[in-house]
Amino acid sequence: MKPLVREILITIALALVIFFSARATLQTYEVYQTSMEPNFFEGQRVVVLKAAYWFGSPQRGDVVIFQSPISDEEFIKRVIGLPGDTVEVTHGVIYINGLKLDEPYIKRSFSYSLSKEVVPSDDYFVLGDNRDISNDSHRGWFMPRANLIGKAWLVTWPPSDWGVVPNFALNDQVAASDNTT
Repeated sequence: MKPLVREILITIALALVIFFSARATLQTYEVYQTSMEPNFFEGQRVVVLKAAYWFGSPQRGDVVIFQSPISDEEFIKRVIGLPGDTVEVTHGVIYINGLKLDEPYIKRSFSYSLSKEVVPSDDYFVLGDNRDISNDSHRGWFMPRANLIGKAWLVTWPPSDWGVVPNFALNDQVAASDNTT
């Protein structure tokens, strides 16, 4: 085979491998709701890292994209409760396994309360950051692990908002509180 033809075929094969690898591990998502304000706004574009949970599980504080269990839409929400956790909301304060959760990303207080619920295995308790208007787990449903698409990783649009999605390690709060009791 002539060197030029071989080089072209290798280049095409390499391009295809890169293309299919990117499609398997990354996706873009357009925020079309106001349920995550003030941290994510309608019209923002987010790169979703689909490979983030191939070898691990979502953690408290992660912003995830998932197929809604109640509609054909994809939602963006924050993971609050993990499988087996007891979640309770009292006058806008969230308690995980009886411990108050400090949520620095919440800018508006919210008004609802929820009695204690245990998050089923293979499910997650997810909430929007704009709590009073968000269609999320406080409305009586959980996010099944099977519906998870990936972790919000990078905001790419508009250019003024470009950057890595901030990480709030809420697991550290619960772990630190567990060690002091």
